[in-house]
Amino acid sequence: MRHVFQLARKGNLHRKCRIASRAQKFYFRPVKHSGKAVRAAMNLIVFSGLAVLALLAAAYIGEYVSHAVLALSGAVIALWALFVLFTFYFFRDPDPMVPSGANLVVAPGHGKVDTIDTATVEDFIGGECQRISIFLSVFDVHVQNSPVTGRVAYFRHKPGLYLNAMRADSAQFNENVLIGIESIEPPGAKVGVRLIAGLIARRIVPFVADNDPVQRGERISLIQFGSRVDVYLPKSARIKVQLGDRVVGGQSILAELA
Repeated sequence: MRHVFQLARKGNLHRKCRIASRAQKFYFRPVKHSGKAVRAAMNLIVFSGLAVLALLAAAYIGEYVSHAVLALSGAVIALWALFVLFTFYFFRDPDPMVPSGANLVVAPGHGKVDTIDTATVEDFIGGECQRISIFLSVFDVHVQNSPVTGRVAYFRHKPGLYLNAMRADSAQFNENVLIGIESIEPPGAKVGVRLIAGLIARRIVPFVADNDPVQRGERISLIQFGSRVDVYLPKSARIKVQLGDRVVGGQSILAELA
């Protein structure tokens, strides 16, 4: 200890150590945790300064943005008004003039018939059947109607992709809902309706559920934006439309069940 005091008197120790030696204490050099409190204070000052600068910058930018928005307010309101008109136009829901007559199958959707062929549908139909596919553009009515009077005997939602619904084979890949209806005209005849999502249409909203009774022309679903509807009919059904025909949901006659 005497040696330490002698070194302190000679000035060979760190200044903090010399001060401590006079109080008969000794700190090893460097002093442990020295300066951490100052660094914490500096960090707080720096971060608070950056926050103040960010706030001022946001206020400065906001002032110019608000002036720009006010200057363009007329155009913004006009665009919103166009959006309102298009939305009302897109979600229009006219009452169909449902035809009377036995065993008739009406179009479940508004649009263009672009495919008439045969398909194999194991779910509900249980094998080979006739298919009529209707493409709905963004300008068509997107409410779907029941093609026949009967009971919903099958209901299945299948997740999938969102490929362009202009493809006739999009049902194999895209999200879709298959509604199977057991007709009462003739009794027990199976008619399937597949609601297919598209590139823009990404939401299918069914209005019916399993075991619900439905009337021909009754509203059964909504697909938002461009999409496709497939109708599956027994092989004995007599097709009444041709490729390229435009049909009206709940109104146009697609086929007659035998």
